[in-house]
Amino acid sequence: MKPLIEGLQIAIDGPAGSGKGTMASQLAAALGLPVLDTGLLYRFAAWQCLQQAVAVDDEYAVLNVLEKALPRMQWRSEGVFFDAKDCTSTLRGEDVGLAASKVAALPAVRRLLLDVQQQLAKQGCVMDGRDIGTVVLPQAHVKFFLTASLRERARRRWLQLDEQQRRQRSMDDLVKDMTARDTRDSKRQHAPLQRANDAIVIDSTTMRPDEVLDRMLRVLQRRGLAH
Repeated sequence: MKPLIEGLQIAIDGPAGSGKGTMASQLAAALGLPVLDTGLLYRFAAWQCLQQAVAVDDEYAVLNVLEKALPRMQWRSEGVFFDAKDCTSTLRGEDVGLAASKVAALPAVRRLLLDVQQQLAKQGCVMDGRDIGTVVLPQAHVKFFLTASLRERARRRWLQLDEQQRRQRSMDDLVKDMTARDTRDSKRQHAPLQRANDAIVIDSTTMRPDEVLDRMLRVLQRRGLAH
């Protein structure tokens, strides 16, 4: 399938574990578009703070870290690179994810990273995150909001952990962490997680990834955005 317009922008939002990253990659591959995972930017900020023992809720300190780190970072469709080395797998760690939700609640940090995301999106892309359809790409050609039950989202996150992490974390632990993260993401003052009014909601609790992808592609076809 190919896009019918140049610079096609597709926004995918949703809570942690809803499958937005997986579906963004699959949809982008189906359309031949780059996929830009904005969550990795906040994970990068959190990772740099953790590396330097900087408090992730100290806005001024986080901005200082990013001022030095961003010029050494490259954000490509395949992930985030630091000093030309792929650090994407490190950024996917559970500890980094928990810290990232705190970093993402800092208004000045979000403003700093917003311009980076919007400039990259101009080429056309599938972009996923928590405020893409509402803040980053409010004029996206199509917006999706993925969700799933809390238990199912925790199960998916548990499956992403390596064997050692699974021994250290129970499913109940992940449910508690995800509940706390949902609360932080939806209650934060600046750019909270919320569904755009014109977003198409897909509950993937009982759906396979190929079923979700098929539904997304059919939406694009009906709207004349791809063939």
